[in-house]
Amino acid sequence: MTLQRYASRGGFEAIKYKRNLPFRGPGAYVILGGVTGICAYGFYRLGKGNLERRELQREKMWSRIHLIPLLMAEGDRDAYRRQEAMNAREREIMKDVPGWEAGKSVYNNPKYHTPDIVIA
Repeated sequence: MTLQRYASRGGFEAIKYKRNLPFRGPGAYVILGGVTGICAYGFYRLGKGNLERRELQREKMWSRIHLIPLLMAEGDRDAYRRQEAMNAREREIMKDVPGWEAGKSVYNNPKYHTPDIVIA
């Protein structure tokens, strides 16, 4: 026959029934606030980058505008040099033909026009 155990002085130990789960991380509002903050900072940087890119495009456009006269003058000097070289070659080739004028238009038009085709 077995004897029933009675509680000792002070009683039995407490039964541990509570779940012991680890901390699962920040709450939903903290995550939502963090994502909102990160997105706001990203849009801020995007706006600053757009302003910087717009300023660089404006600077590039104005630098090209200011370079156009220089480039046109360089092209004119090159065209003049080529024309003079072509006239010198023509004079050398046609030196034995009486009445030949080097560089004179075959259309008898005194008006100057730039050549449409440049042979380099």
